[in-house]
Amino acid sequence: MNVLSLSENLVRLRRARKLTQEELADFIGVTKASVSKWENAQSMPDILLLPQLAAFFGVTIDELVGYEAQLSSEQIRRCYGDLAKEFASLPFEEAWEHTCTFARRYYSCYPFLLQLSTLCWNHFMVAGTEEQGRQVLQEAVGWCEHILDGCGDVGVCRDALVVKAGLKLQLGLPKEAVELLEPAADPSRISSQDGALLVQAYQMAGEPEHAKSHVQIGQYASLLNLVGNGVMSLSLYENDISRCKTTIQRTLGVMELFQLGRLHPNLAAQFYCQAASIYAKHGDTGKALEFLRKFESCIQMLLDGEILLHGDGYFDLLDAWIDCLPLGNMAPRDKGFILQSVQGILSHPAFESLKGNGEFQRIARSLEEGGKKHA
Repeated sequence: MNVLSLSENLVRLRRARKLTQEELADFIGVTKASVSKWENAQSMPDILLLPQLAAFFGVTIDELVGYEAQLSSEQIRRCYGDLAKEFASLPFEEAWEHTCTFARRYYSCYPFLLQLSTLCWNHFMVAGTEEQGRQVLQEAVGWCEHILDGCGDVGVCRDALVVKAGLKLQLGLPKEAVELLEPAADPSRISSQDGALLVQAYQMAGEPEHAKSHVQIGQYASLLNLVGNGVMSLSLYENDISRCKTTIQRTLGVMELFQLGRLHPNLAAQFYCQAASIYAKHGDTGKALEFLRKFESCIQMLLDGEILLHGDGYFDLLDAWIDCLPLGNMAPRDKGFILQSVQGILSHPAFESLKGNGEFQRIARSLEEGGKKHA
């Protein structure tokens, strides 16, 4: 995927035709030594000879030189995972240059470019300076615009629109994000009923397993949305402790009912952390530490196991859907990045009042030691 393979392809194609190097050289009008150098990767054919070579072997020029304009789903996932690890382990400039190199090489592979844009959204904050971070976001916005201008896949374009809005938000352009998202987010639009209609269609078509699978997908997505909105609600109403307590109580009930801590420990950790910060802000040290312990448990679970999206005994028909996701079951961020994020969270001013507390220090120490073990 990373290098051209002209030399290997020439050898393979020539042998398939049962030709000698000399016979190929005579046809093309070059010396046998030239063909030998091409096949040993010591030199490259003149660019004007590539169409002649491709026509002779009955392949395209891209096939001849080994250039892949499009990547498979598996290649996209592998490349995303490799780049995510680089952002967690290499100097930022090096990881960013590798990302840009892939973007230039596969600029017409829209699903891949979409995932590179998502990669930037998830990792821009590790840039050395704020200006570098903004450059990353702006570059990713450009990639999303390229997708929206040229891609004919409605699903990819819809995702690109959402990613573009998220990038605009990070750039401090909330009004532009609203303009992008508001039309599609209107719950009164008839398109919001497409899930229920599809389930009915599957049933009427005599495909009950597809209907069951789609119902589970809808339940799972709704569960994640409910808890995610719970996190946002706590942030929006952080000064209203009465409302926050009710939000925590209700959301926690749903999380425990569906065992979200095991099903999706990353999202559960976000909720526990937000709840802890609310209680810390309002001086309830006991409750703040209670939720920080829950947060600690989720993070340790992420570090000790594979960070993979999965179902459970109740959501037992999600595998096919997960396999079709752009990144499959892999997490958008590497373990190393999660560790960096945890360190930033515990040093946040929201927990300043807990810094001298022995239990808080134990939690911080435990997460730090877990990070060293998995470094």
